[in-house]
Amino acid sequence: MNLRFVEAFIWAARLKSVTRGAEKLHLTQSAVSNRIAALEEELGILLVDRRERGFRLTNAGMRFMVYAERFLDLQRALCAELGKPEQLPLTLRIGCIETVLHSWLIPLMDGLKRSYPQMEFELTVEMTHVLNEQIRRGSLDLVFSALPVRAEGILGAALAPFELVFAAPRALAEAGPMAPELLLAHDLLTFQRGSQPHAALLELLRSRGLGDKRVHTVSSISALVRLVEAGFGLATLPRLAVEQLQARADIAVLPTSLELTPLPLFASYWRYPAAPQLERAINDAVAMVPPQGG
Repeated sequence: MNLRFVEAFIWAARLKSVTRGAEKLHLTQSAVSNRIAALEEELGILLVDRRERGFRLTNAGMRFMVYAERFLDLQRALCAELGKPEQLPLTLRIGCIETVLHSWLIPLMDGLKRSYPQMEFELTVEMTHVLNEQIRRGSLDLVFSALPVRAEGILGAALAPFELVFAAPRALAEAGPMAPELLLAHDLLTFQRGSQPHAALLELLRSRGLGDKRVHTVSSISALVRLVEAGFGLATLPRLAVEQLQARADIAVLPTSLELTPLPLFASYWRYPAAPQLERAINDAVAMVPPQGG
């Protein structure tokens, strides 16, 4: 049995689409369809119910999926045992929210580059819901986002959350702690509407009887920093990002007794039994994430 055909079947089944499976494997749609048809002919059973709209496995197809995963697991173990050379270069498609980019992502990528000298990166920086949909569709291998991905075949891990703080112009921050009432009298800026930091800030304002206070939302950390520098308002940002950005920007963490809800973070990633080097690289990347958030 041709394991490349088995891999084509697995990805079409995981992504519930021949088209998406083909995109994942860099094949044409007809090539994936032909590989699945060849498996069906060899086994003498139908794996895909073509009477249904969309992609649906038959009962036999669902049973075969279990064995197909085992086949690729066995192939990986065999390659590891016999030391089969792996194909290079290695491409890793990473997606992350901007907070990760401005904190520990670059050192993480440097570490991976040292461990895998031939690695090529494809980096996507987007909002959580965009990243999570992209990995569900198979167009990303590993995602760092604020919500876990719930999908068959995707593994996940909760990571250290990011501590959120108020960022202010440096001169204002260095003047000392600011009373909550005075802080909340300023214009406030945070991440895009509907994000966890936005929701957390609104809840904080409601708890202090300021539910009708105007809050400005900005989708870019760089833009938030520029607005803070210009004195437009105070922004909620990850502490680690502020501490790194203040070396080149006129901002600093504003001391205050007000506490913001931390920004949660999750790693979501595919398994690649047929590509052990890629799977090791993904596991190494998750292991490199700092154990303490910013």
